[in-house]
Amino acid sequence: MSPEQLLYAKTHEWVALEETDGGKIATIGISKHAVEALTDLVFIELPKVGASVTAEEAFCEVESVKAVSDIYSPVAGEVVEINEPLADQLEVLSDDPFGGGWIAKIRVTDEAGLAALMDHLAYEKMCAEEA
Repeated sequence: MSPEQLLYAKTHEWVALEETDGGKIATIGISKHAVEALTDLVFIELPKVGASVTAEEAFCEVESVKAVSDIYSPVAGEVVEINEPLADQLEVLSDDPFGGGWIAKIRVTDEAGLAALMDHLAYEKMCAEEA
């Protein structure tokens, strides 16, 4: 996925939306900026398939040598798929954060959270202001 085509949460998660017969599926990951800020990743607790998630609430955790950080769901919905190999191959988050480093796919049940997401330019501006 191209970072320019994604939407971003203020908490550095990215979202790729896909239309399906039954609605929208959001593929969620964390940005390269977030991975670089976390530095050496040692563990990820993936969400459970079938779990309900709420927009802007933690739905899994990633642990680095520095700290344990929550990963927030940018959308409300149900987890329909997780990237299981990621738990044993955390280097994928660093090597391919916008592709193979996706974390979960969520069937969107409430689109209200989508309005709060930023496009790539707005996200890059926010990251520059944080630096």
